[in-house]
Amino acid sequence: MRLWSVHPSYLDAKGLVALWREALLAQKVLMGLTKGYRNHPQLDRFKEQIHPEASIAFYLKQVCEEAKARGYSFDENKIAINNPKVVTITVSKGQVAFEMEHLCQKLKVRDPLKYKLISQYKKFEVHPLFELAEGGIAKWEKV
Repeated sequence: MRLWSVHPSYLDAKGLVALWREALLAQKVLMGLTKGYRNHPQLDRFKEQIHPEASIAFYLKQVCEEAKARGYSFDENKIAINNPKVVTITVSKGQVAFEMEHLCQKLKVRDPLKYKLISQYKKFEVHPLFELAEGGIAKWEKV
C-alpha cells in the first residue's frame, strides 16, 4: 500500500489508478470493514487524526479531482464522507524527497515521458491533505 504524500498530479495513469484503489482500501480499513491491513504503517498518520475517516475521505476526494482533471471517471460515490472537514497532516521534507525519488524510479520504467518532465522539478507540491515541515524520512517508511 502506498498513500503518496506528494500531489497526485505527479503520478502517471497507472499510479493514479493504483492510488485510488489503495486509498479506497485504506478507507475500508479505517472504518473497520476489513480483517487485513489493519496494522499497515502507511495508515498510522491517518489513525493519529481525530477523524481518520474524514482524513482519508478528503485524501480520496483530491485523488478523484485529479482523475477528473485528466478525463478519468472515478466513482466519487465510493468516498464514505461527502464534505469532510479535516485538519492537515504534517509531512516532512525528507519524506517528500524520498517519495519523489521512489516515484521517479517507477516512472523511468512505466512512463519515461512523465519521468523526464518530473525529474526537472526542483520543488514539489504535496497532496492538499498534507502540510510540509522540516524533517527526515518517516519512521514507518521501509528504506
